[in-house]
Amino acid sequence: MAIYDKPVRLLMKQMVSEMPISPGQIISKEDVLNWFATRYPKIKEGTITAHLIRFSTNAPSRLHYNAKPGEDDVFFQVDGSHFRLFNSATDPSPIEGGKKPPPGMVIPPQPDDETETGTSAFAYESDLRNFLSKNLHVIQPGLRLYLDEGITGVEFPAGGRFIDILAQDSSGAYVVIELKVSRGYDRVLGQLRRYMGWIKKNQAEPTQMVRGLIVAREITEDLVLACSGLPDVELFEYELSVSVNKVAR
Repeated sequence: MAIYDKPVRLLMKQMVSEMPISPGQIISKEDVLNWFATRYPKIKEGTITAHLIRFSTNAPSRLHYNAKPGEDDVFFQVDGSHFRLFNSATDPSPIEGGKKPPPGMVIPPQPDDETETGTSAFAYESDLRNFLSKNLHVIQPGLRLYLDEGITGVEFPAGGRFIDILAQDSSGAYVVIELKVSRGYDRVLGQLRRYMGWIKKNQAEPTQMVRGLIVAREITEDLVLACSGLPDVELFEYELSVSVNKVAR
């Protein structure tokens, strides 16, 4: 639901015309945040950042934010915090749902304390994230994916990094979910707490609770020990099962 009389996607286009931004001119995320802070201060930083990504033709995460082809092809992301206007004559075609990003199109991923190595592991984590984002009830009843003005909680931006899944529970509390395709070590706790702190500071209302979940194939003993005494952090292990059925001919 829009806070003001226009949704954020239209306010973003208003910003482009009012700043104004010239072709080839590079603007920073801070420039955009400052523009919104002086005119529409109630809009959260995470929502603004997500719309910047949604409008960036070469940002892979825009696939999770319901970017509309043509309408939302506004920016080209130079790096993690700088943007320029998209030039259809010289820039690669925009990333759209169902299309693989062309070579040289993908923005390098943000650093991650627990990055999995290997192409297959990365694809596997993506599959796990996409499945759980559509089936959060298997983790906890009443858990639902965060959604606001077309922005979803899949790869939600948080301080220059991305939360795997941002959800809300039946009470309205934010739930930060971090996924590990293999083992969840104690180091991931620092990453989760950092995300939780960012959501508390920049996204949640003063009375809104924020808690965290870690989902991994195997939770190590050191992670269990590190989380002991932390009631706002829960640990989960997932299991996969495969069934084979003969096809009648």
